[in-house]
Amino acid sequence: MKTKKGFTVPEIFIVCAFATLAFILFFLQKSNMNAMERDEDRKTAINAMYYALEEGYYVEHGYYPESISEDVLTVMDPSLFTDPFGFNLGEEDSSYSYEPANCENGKCKEYTLRTKLEKEDDFVKRNRN
Repeated sequence: MKTKKGFTVPEIFIVCAFATLAFILFFLQKSNMNAMERDEDRKTAINAMYYALEEGYYVEHGYYPESISEDVLTVMDPSLFTDPFGFNLGEEDSSYSYEPANCENGKCKEYTLRTKLEKEDDFVKRNRN
């Protein structure tokens, strides 16, 4: 009696199905991890802007600016004004926003910093003074 060596078609099909499922799960998880990393980068940038406003700008001037940029907040890394997709703060598609309030002659008493996150609700920081 001869024995045949090799795999049967159902065995090959099961292995291919398992491999396909593993690849799909891997890429879904990788996509989620990348989105979470971008969210952390956004939170870091908003926190840097917040502390530059509170510990730098407000302490020096006694008020908050009507708009912020790398020229206004010189104490922080200018690259943090650019979101993970390459849009700068203030641009239409940017995930970062600075919303001043109670302004008079370019001097504001309040502000809100906000970023839109992919995996969580918006991350918001408001003035503390």
